[in-house]
Amino acid sequence: MPRVNYRSKDVDLMARMMRAEAEGEGNQGMLYVGNVIVNRAVADCLDFADVRTIEDVIFQVQGNNYSFEAVQKGNLFYQRARESEKRLARQLLESWRQHPAKYALWYFNPYAPCPPTWYGQPFTGQFKNHCFYEPAAGTCASVYS
Repeated sequence: MPRVNYRSKDVDLMARMMRAEAEGEGNQGMLYVGNVIVNRAVADCLDFADVRTIEDVIFQVQGNNYSFEAVQKGNLFYQRARESEKRLARQLLESWRQHPAKYALWYFNPYAPCPPTWYGQPFTGQFKNHCFYEPAAGTCASVYS
């Protein structure tokens, strides 16, 4: 059973977002970014209580901006998805999870050392330029299922 229900359109959206956000970090970096996308779709808490699909996650607006910069600024996001990224997206939608993004709901590139918390959420690890953060204890049990 997949981690989240999905359509071929969702595979395409995820593949494009993973490439736009982390192509320079190789397949592993793209998998970590995709892990956050899937986690947001299954998390029934915090900023993600009202997003249930991959499309909801990708196009979520928070504070008058899209959650993912690539939606509004990313040329790569609007290019056709490649089969290699689609394969990675399917892996994630079905079952793939790995530290430091295993339970992460946030990531960002600080262009500096990763801070120990980000908006009060604990740091779980770094891969290349991205820092990953999971929900503080007791705030989002659904992300751990």
